[in-house]
Order: sequence, then structure tokens, then C-alpha cells
Amino acid sequence: MTASLRWLARGCLALVVASLLVAAGAETLAYDPPEIRTGTVESFGEGSTLVAVQGWHVDGRGNENKPARVVSFDARGNVSWVYDGGKRGAAWFYDVDPLPNGNVLVVNTIREDGVGKTLVYELDPDTKTRVWEVKFDIADTHDVDLINGDQLLVANMREWDRANGTSDDRLFVYDLGEDRIVWEWYFRDHYPASTDGGMNPDWTHVNDVDKIGPGKYLASPRNFDQVVVVDRERGEITLRLGTDDETEILHEQHNPTYLETEDGRPVVLVADSENDRVVEYTCTERVGRTCEWNRTWEVGAAQLNWPRDANRLPNGNTLITDSRNHRVVEVTPTGRIVWETYVPWGPFSAERVVHGNDGVRSPTMHDLGYRGSYNLSGTAGLTPGTEDDELTFPEWLRTHLGSVAGVGPFAHALADDWQAVAPWVRPAWMAPWSFVYVCFGMVVSVVWVVGEAVSRRRRLVDRVGTVVSR
Repeated sequence: MTASLRWLARGCLALVVASLLVAAGAETLAYDPPEIRTGTVESFGEGSTLVAVQGWHVDGRGNENKPARVVSFDARGNVSWVYDGGKRGAAWFYDVDPLPNGNVLVVNTIREDGVGKTLVYELDPDTKTRVWEVKFDIADTHDVDLINGDQLLVANMREWDRANGTSDDRLFVYDLGEDRIVWEWYFRDHYPASTDGGMNPDWTHVNDVDKIGPGKYLASPRNFDQVVVVDRERGEITLRLGTDDETEILHEQHNPTYLETEDGRPVVLVADSENDRVVEYTCTERVGRTCEWNRTWEVGAAQLNWPRDANRLPNGNTLITDSRNHRVVEVTPTGRIVWETYVPWGPFSAERVVHGNDGVRSPTMHDLGYRGSYNLSGTAGLTPGTEDDELTFPEWLRTHLGSVAGVGPFAHALADDWQAVAPWVRPAWMAPWSFVYVCFGMVVSVVWVVGEAVSRRRRLVDRVGTVVSR
């Protein structure tokens, strides 16, 4: 390449980098970072709503701009109180359940000497003090429920026996009075080791467990793309929705809710996270442990962004935690948003306090007479990707490049990875598209530096060759 062409290439690369940085700056100047605020409120929620916000941390050190916290909203969607976990050593917040006495059961993970532990406690929201607490030597737990008055039902994930290369992921019951585990159930005893590509340190990612009847536990092994009911006395799976890697049914779901039709048929309402929707399945025919499942109802497909909780309310509406859109919404059976609050970063679960943590008696869409798929409507549109005209970067990739021959699979993979990682690593003050421009500017800069290094190396080799030939 001649000297003039080299300088022309440098000029073009410099122009591209400068343009990307200018665009990033302009987007960020016009950006309104997400914060706790009220969105659409067409009808007042029944009492208060508890939201557990995961937050973000690195090696146990919380990010003050993306805090882990528990937030209580009143019926109008205004903040009643906030419990800031970042000021109390919490790495993440996950499940939060209202208790009959007005207190709150909280689950969060902490880091001690570089080791993850799970902390479960009863929180008095008035004084922000812990009535009691239990610390488990388990690294990462998303859900713990108080059952039978004095026992904790635990979904124990990421338990890895390094020496034997096996997963110890399990469900267990811990008795508070006896201070010991009184029942446990291991997934490895009921699934082939080849499930989800083979055992690994995060094999099941079981993110939820609920008591749905005497000795009956509904569990969500997320990485297996299924929801199961475990019978405590028999030690067996007695009901199953979904199959590993059949992602059209469920794809890495969170926090299912068990319901029943008026004539007693099983129904599962679930946040189908990686499919960006909430779905409800009705068992149309059951023979023993096997159900013929019908997808009765679907809402928010391609509008929700990684929903991680869905609870049916007695009025027939559904309370949805729309995690990567940093909001909680109450939607009617036809998808209209009638109550909406924004609560960054990464809300994990939400509960209407007055209804507690038991949805079995709530109505099903089968009984209400709603069928099919419904789009969301009525949002305040305060967060990019909800109802704004501008596409997010993952949406842009899927829309414009997803069907291009030879490029489509890469575009979809990049979109999935970007959607999973970018919200957490992007600075809170930076606009989503600004982060895209900065990243591409860095890629162009790296290519430029590598090109310059290669070019100079070649010229150096040529000069050395000329000297040697003399």
C-alpha cells in the first residue's frame, strides 16, 4: 500500500471513531437514566407491592448506581419504603415474600472472604431490622419460602462437587427450631447426567420452589427448560411441563405459579424469560404423571425484556416483573397495562402484599375465557424498548440482519449475548445506544492499532531485508 493510501485509510478510520464517539455523546446527553418512578396507573393496585431488585456487584462490592434493594410501592405506584442492601453487605436480592404478621421474608446473597453465602431473614419494614436470620453455606440461592410455620423450603443451585465432577443441586427443607435440614432431594438422582449438555457448576440453575399443597413442591430448573412438581413423601416428579432444549415450550423460565381450573386441572403461569413473554399452560388431559399441555394464554411476546416473575391476582390481572425494562406491571387479560412502576436495576420478583405468596386460588385464563396471544398496551414508555419507536440494538440485529444468509445465526447470537450482558456492564448514566457506539469505536480502534502494528512490522522486515542484501 502506498503512503497516500495509508494516510487515506487512517483518515477514514479516525473519522469513523470520531463519529461514533460524537453520536455516543449526543445520545447520552439526551438520555434519561432509569430511576424509581411511577408509570401508567389507570387503576390503583390493591394495597402495597413488594419488589426485590437484584442489583449489580463485582466480587461482592455493590455498584452504588445499580443497587440491590427491596422496594415497597403503595397502591398508586409511589414508593413507601426502600431497604438498601448495598449498605448492608448484600450482593444480590432475589426472592421477597410478605409474611402474615406484616414483615417480609428476604433472600439475598453475600460475599465473605471471597466465598458466596445465602442469607435468609425476616425483615421488619418499619424499623428495617432483622427479627431472625439464617446463613447458609451455599453460594447462590434465588428462592427460599417459609412453610409449615417454622421451616424453610430452599432451591439450592450451583452446588458443584469439584472432586467428583458432579452436581449437588437440590431442594431441601430446613427446620428453624431444630436448626438442621430435615429433607433433601437431588436433581442428579432424577435426571440423566447428559441433561443440558452435561453436568457443570451451574447445571440446573433451579431458581424457584413453592409449596403448592401438602408435601407438593413446584420447582423451576431453569437450564432444563421445564417446570416440575416434586412429591416430598414419594421423592418423585409427579408433574412436568416442558422438555430440555424444546425452547418453543419454555426457554430458561423463572418463578412459575401453580394454578388450577375450577374443575381441578393443573395450570402453570410462568415468566418465559428467554422467549421474552409470559405464558399460561393448561393441562387438557392427564394420565398419571403425564399432561397434555395447551398454551392457553400469552402476553407481551417480544415486548417484555427477560421477565422473571408473573403472579395471577384475584381480579384476573397478572403482575409481571419485566426485569431488563426495569419495571413491574399489572396487565389485564387482554394485555392492557393498568399499573406500572419503574425500579432499576434488574427487578427479580414482585408480590402484592395483601394476597401473600399463594396463587393457587387465583383464576385461570381458561376459566376466564381468554385464549391466544395479546400485545401489551398502555405503557408510559419511560424505558427504551417498551413502546418507543426506536429499536434496541438486539432488536435491530434481529430485524435487519437476522434473516441474512450467512450472517443471521451470528446476528442472533450477538443479540442474545448483548441482551444478557450489556445492561449490567453499561454505566448507569450512559444511553444504551451510546454503549453500542463506544464498543464499536473500541473495536475499530483495536483493528486500527493491529493494522498499524502489522504494517510497521512489514516495513521493518523489508528494511532489514534491504540492509542484509547490501
